[in-house]
Amino acid sequence: MHLVAIGGSDAGISAALRARELDPSAEVTVVVADRYPNFSICGIPYYVSGEVPRWQNLAHRTIADLEATGMQLRLDTVAQRIDAAGHRLAVSDASGGEELISYDALVVGTGAVPVRPPIEGLTGPDALGAADGVHLLHSMDDTFAVMRTLEDTAPARAVIVGAGYIGLEMAEALVARGLAVTQIEQLPEVLPTVDPELGGLIRAQLVEHGVEVRSRTRVGAILRAPAGSSGRLEVRAEGEQGASSVLTDLVLVVVGVRPDSELAAAAGAELGARRAIAVDRRMRTNLPDVLAAGDCVVTHHRLLGSTYLPLGTTAHKQGRVAGENALGGQREFAGSLGTQVVKVFDMVVARTGLRDHEAVAAGFDPVTVGHEADDHKAYYPDSHRIAMRYTGDRQTGRLLGVQLFGHRHAEIAKRVDIAAAAIFHEMTVDQVSDLDLSYSPPLGSPWDAVQAGAQVWVRELRARP
Repeated sequence: MHLVAIGGSDAGISAALRARELDPSAEVTVVVADRYPNFSICGIPYYVSGEVPRWQNLAHRTIADLEATGMQLRLDTVAQRIDAAGHRLAVSDASGGEELISYDALVVGTGAVPVRPPIEGLTGPDALGAADGVHLLHSMDDTFAVMRTLEDTAPARAVIVGAGYIGLEMAEALVARGLAVTQIEQLPEVLPTVDPELGGLIRAQLVEHGVEVRSRTRVGAILRAPAGSSGRLEVRAEGEQGASSVLTDLVLVVVGVRPDSELAAAAGAELGARRAIAVDRRMRTNLPDVLAAGDCVVTHHRLLGSTYLPLGTTAHKQGRVAGENALGGQREFAGSLGTQVVKVFDMVVARTGLRDHEAVAAGFDPVTVGHEADDHKAYYPDSHRIAMRYTGDRQTGRLLGVQLFGHRHAEIAKRVDIAAAAIFHEMTVDQVSDLDLSYSPPLGSPWDAVQAGAQVWVRELRARP
């Protein structure tokens, strides 16, 4: 049995590890386009900030650790073509030489690539790049390019285009390095994956730490600054107050990703949402003995059905399923709820499940209620308030979504995990109060904050006509 996995990130490595775990006699080859297999891309902002001192620390496992499991790593090797009928993969190495690798089963884990929006100066043959101080950020090579700009040119100012998860983390990282940061988001509020009520709280945290935030603003051009200007670059934008221009030394564009599905599509793989590779819940494509997993594939969402929702946690799970089924297993991916969390300076915001408008689109009759509660008994020192938004179905009472915002010491991540587990098991909002959760005055309350929010939702629903 020879399993070949394309991609050295979460999905490909998880598939390889699972296959070797289940069948130590299986031959497993992982084709990695660069020299950085199994690195935590999510940790990049913390290396940039200096909180993680060595980039090597971002490796989940070293190359030696991976090879010790029995897998073969083909580093600096690019997958060029899949011959699905012949069960062969054409690859090229760093010198450009091409060879064919035969396989019994293939797992495609090509991941995603950064979206390059249609901004003047960012696209076309004369597009500005890392040497000019303009960066995308998705890989270790991207990271090294950013660090070269920071270390070689000592920039004083930065503009971040995009205020999603990575954009917010990078704003904090660059402030930690002493840069003046302007963050530009074309949507009405930062972190548009949560409700504006919480997005406004995140904005306040950014502003408190010196970040200039411009929402409802679209960047139209990134240009070299005129000679004599106090900056290398000029960012031109259009907002509610009209046209504006920002002089800066570094520009970071982080406006999302798209699935890297071209390799599979060229071999005849069917595509689904956002042109991601279509897979069933066993991670099988329509091609014989070809599975796919991670940010390049559609995601089974437990409330939405098939969608595209790239997340590292999802990629790990899908890769594990693909690796097991490549050996003949029948395991199914249980599904995602889009559970996410991000730290923004001293505060944390998290979400799981559906927001109100998403629930409507999915056919539910949602009610969303906001509430605040203490993270532990207020009489014990250093308690913090948690702002929350609960979404449940009016007709059935089923819990559909929870959003939380609070201090980094308020256990926001673990509390959203409680909500995620409740939604995963199709509990009602009222049933959250029945959960047997821990309590000690320095750590919580007899009714935990997530239970207090659930009870407010139930009371609010009963009070409505």
